[in-house]
Amino acid sequence: MSELYIGLMSGTSLDGVDGVLVDFAPADGTMAVHQYASMAMPNDLRAELLALNTPGGPDELHRAALAANGISRAYAAVVQTLLQAADVPATSVRAIGAHGQTVRHRPQCFDGTGYTLQLINPALLAERSGITVVADFRSRDIAAGGQGAPLVPAFHQFAFARQQTGPVLVLNLGGIANLSVLSGDTSSVVGFDCGPGNALMDYWCQHHTGQHYDAQGAWAATGQVIQALLAQCLQEPYLHQAPPKSTGRDLFNPAWLHALLAHHPGLAPADVQATLAELTATACAYAVQSHCAGPSTLAVCGGGALNTYLMRRLQALLPQVQVVSTDTWGLPVMQVEACAFAWLARQTLLGLPGNLPKATGAKGARVLGAIYPA
Repeated sequence: MSELYIGLMSGTSLDGVDGVLVDFAPADGTMAVHQYASMAMPNDLRAELLALNTPGGPDELHRAALAANGISRAYAAVVQTLLQAADVPATSVRAIGAHGQTVRHRPQCFDGTGYTLQLINPALLAERSGITVVADFRSRDIAAGGQGAPLVPAFHQFAFARQQTGPVLVLNLGGIANLSVLSGDTSSVVGFDCGPGNALMDYWCQHHTGQHYDAQGAWAATGQVIQALLAQCLQEPYLHQAPPKSTGRDLFNPAWLHALLAHHPGLAPADVQATLAELTATACAYAVQSHCAGPSTLAVCGGGALNTYLMRRLQALLPQVQVVSTDTWGLPVMQVEACAFAWLARQTLLGLPGNLPKATGAKGARVLGAIYPA
C-alpha cells in the first residue's frame, strides 16, 4: 500500500521550486520517488524575495505577505504538475511538506531566542491543492534553543547512512553549504552550515554576466584565484566557529562581499568568480577535514553538484575523500532537499521528531511543523 507525500523546496539560491512525489512504503523501509517537477522562480517574485532578504525598504510587511502568496501559488503549480504527471489524485497524497522561502535567519539573536522567517501561506497552498500542508518546520527547534537549521541531516541519515560501511558525508551545495556526517547511531550524527555555497557566486555572475548562475563553473574556470582576497574571506569568524551553527544571506550577502572587495580595487570579474568558488570549496573542505578523519565518501547534492569546476576543486582539496554526487546513490542532486521536506512532513504527521539536537543545538528532539488540514 502506498504512503505518498509531496516535498517542496525553494532554497537560498532562489533559482526555482523543486517538488517530489515520494512513496515511503517500499518493503526495504526506505522510499521511492515517483515523480519530480521543477519550475523556475518567476523573475519578479525572485527580485522581490531577494529585496526582502535585505532589511529596509518601504512597507515590508505588506510586501512579505504578497510574496508569501506568490511563492505559495508557485508551489501549488508544482504540486499540480506532479499529480498530473504521476496520474495521482490529490486525495491519495497524505501531506505536502512545504519549506517556504527563507528571508531572515537570526536564531539566538537579539533576545536570546531569535527567529527564522520562511515566507509561505500554507493555508493558501492547502486550499489550492486540496492536500494537507505541513509548514514552519524551523520555529519549534529555535524555540527549544536550537539554530532551526540544518534540518536535513536527519533525512540524510534515513536516506544515505546504509550506503557505505565506512564514514559517510553528505554535502548540500545550495545557496549556503551544509554538511552531514552520518553514522550507524542517529544520536551521533553531526550536521551544520559550512558557509557560503552558491549564493555569492550566483550574485557575482548575475551582476557581471546577466546569468542567474555560472553554468558548470565555466566562467570561474577562466579566472585565477586571488590569494589575498581568498585569505581575507577565510578570516570570517563564522567559518571557524564550532557547530552547532547555521547561517544564510543575513551574513553571506553582497554587502559582505563588497566590503572585502573595497580592499582589492580593480580586480577582473572572472578572477573574483574563481576566488568565490575557491572560498566555497575551501570552507567545505575545512568542514570535512575537521569532522571526519581518514578516507571517506562525500556525496554532494544541490545545484552546486552540477558545477563541475567546483566539484573538481572539492576533490583536489580532499584527496583522501571520494567526492561523488548523490546520483551515485540513486537520488538525483536536485531532488534531495525536496525529499527531505516530504520526510519531515511524514515525521510530523506520525508525531515523530524531525530535528537532531546535536546538529541544531536544541534542548531535545522535537516534533516540527504546523499542520494545515486539506
